[in-house]
Amino acid sequence: MKRWTFDDIPDQAGRTVLVTGANSGIGFEAARMLVKKRATVVLACRDAKKGEDALRRIEAERPAGQAVLAALDLADLDLADLESVATFATRFAQTHGRLDLLINNAGLMVPPLGRTRQGHELQFGTNHLGHFALTARLLPLLQATPDARVTVVSSVSQRLGRIDFDDLDWQRRAYRRWPAYGQSKLANMLFALELQRRLDAAGSALKVTASHPGLAVTDLGRTSGIVRVFESLLGASPAEAALTTLRAATDPAAAGGSYWGPAGLTGLNGPPVLAQPCKAARDEAVAARLFDASESLVGVAFDFSATTGSKRAAA
Repeated sequence: MKRWTFDDIPDQAGRTVLVTGANSGIGFEAARMLVKKRATVVLACRDAKKGEDALRRIEAERPAGQAVLAALDLADLDLADLESVATFATRFAQTHGRLDLLINNAGLMVPPLGRTRQGHELQFGTNHLGHFALTARLLPLLQATPDARVTVVSSVSQRLGRIDFDDLDWQRRAYRRWPAYGQSKLANMLFALELQRRLDAAGSALKVTASHPGLAVTDLGRTSGIVRVFESLLGASPAEAALTTLRAATDPAAAGGSYWGPAGLTGLNGPPVLAQPCKAARDEAVAARLFDASESLVGVAFDFSATTGSKRAAA
């Protein structure tokens, strides 16, 4: 089987892409490569200085003669603050006439116990709820854009996760960083699959895919010594690891609901291929319950009523 590489990414001219957490690691590499494929890429970053540095680095590599990279205020998306998400989404919709690709990439990995501005456990609140709310608020723009796609970045750590509906925010249990991370990444996967099911039921043509990067040498695992050890032994470069996200995001053959990861024997490195979500991620009853609970927690509901760009409208 032919190895899927950067050269297989289709031309992205005329397409608008939003990448969360694009200032470093896999998000940065995904944004950088999409710019090289002529996309207009918006870097959604919480830290203004890091975002500006990333923007300069990408612009320096932009092919000669290519249009200036489009970007919002790079300080204005904090996924740990639902008010920031709402403000960002409103401004994005006002300043952009289309959204062809939303890559929900940003995340935290095993930090000490923390809380979002609204009081949610930091990993669940950032990795899942922030992206859930962002996608819901940008759904009308995505629905109105032909051939649009949402790509959700999960992790092999979804296998460690369990959705505890009695204590999603770790208010009653003693906090454990790895199970909390696993819950957040399992929630990412459940969200991607359930969103695709609900879009299909509504007759929407919007496609949702998911990916995991395997083990990559990035700053994500900086709070875990064991992660640093494994990264040094088995980790792929951020550019290599970003290819799973990019295949999920751009491969015309990637079906809605598909999940992509590295081809290596351990699933930790290698070229991007189809992967299998863990058993818990395929539980449709849990996915539906989590989706409904998440709408309540973020205070915004998905509106599937739009027909522009839908399968029905195209028929």
